[in-house]
Amino acid sequence: MRLWSKNQEKLFFVNSEKFASPQQLFYKTDDGRYLAYWPKRDRGRKSTLQARNSLIGNYTEKWVCDLFKSLIDDENLFIVQQARIPSVGITSKSPADIVVATDDKKILKASQVKLICEVKMSLVWNWEYDPTLKRIVEVGDYKTHQGKPSFTRSDSILKAIGKCIDIRVSNYESSKIPIVVLGNAPLSNGFCKKADYLKHSGIIQGFWSLNPFPLNHGNTRKTSSKNGFVRFDNTDELKMHLNHLFAQNLNFFSGMESPRKLGQIIEMANRENTYEEKGLKFLNLLKRS
Repeated sequence: MRLWSKNQEKLFFVNSEKFASPQQLFYKTDDGRYLAYWPKRDRGRKSTLQARNSLIGNYTEKWVCDLFKSLIDDENLFIVQQARIPSVGITSKSPADIVVATDDKKILKASQVKLICEVKMSLVWNWEYDPTLKRIVEVGDYKTHQGKPSFTRSDSILKAIGKCIDIRVSNYESSKIPIVVLGNAPLSNGFCKKADYLKHSGIIQGFWSLNPFPLNHGNTRKTSSKNGFVRFDNTDELKMHLNHLFAQNLNFFSGMESPRKLGQIIEMANRENTYEEKGLKFLNLLKRS
């Protein structure tokens, strides 16, 4: 299975037209064209397609689920859509989009979760539908239309950050679960520093773009300066990053203490014999402080 491409978007329209009308999938311009996005210089009256958002959301989540199943070799790991993890605040009101877990069920304990993925993918290219020929044709990349797809949309990014922070601060049980945000467009310039900080602080382990070539001509950012954002160019890269997350025994920690208090905690932790024991002692003392 390959990463995101124009073909995946065309398949979305082909599959969706079986149960959705052109009016639910496309904007109709004043001159009668059916387009996925308003062109950059279009000055006609505008409307918003609400129905398509849920359709593309369901489609991309299922696509990520199938992609991960093709990449994860461990027979003891399962990909779960719309999972609930009550102990870390993930309930039916706001379930996790994609979870990699040791059990194949919708309601999970935090100890069963190996990875949480928030999916923020959308249509990247512009598409035109010809109702006479029943044909769908790509008519431009995201720089040619007025839409803000995936990681280029600030409100979508802020919503993902908010949800990830909510998970992190909900319970100490979330401290061992990696969280990544998946998209299919470059992260906007204004959010790269935030992505690096969120990764460095341990809140989010990365903003990952699964679209190697989002532009028809030219290239886009591969990584941010500290790898808070990464664009994957092939499935081997993605698989390597997934395996790296699964292999690490990560622990999120945070606090706001005086230098004196931190010094006392460090001194007590340093009495342990090994680096691992020192680290675990430090984390446990920090939790109690």
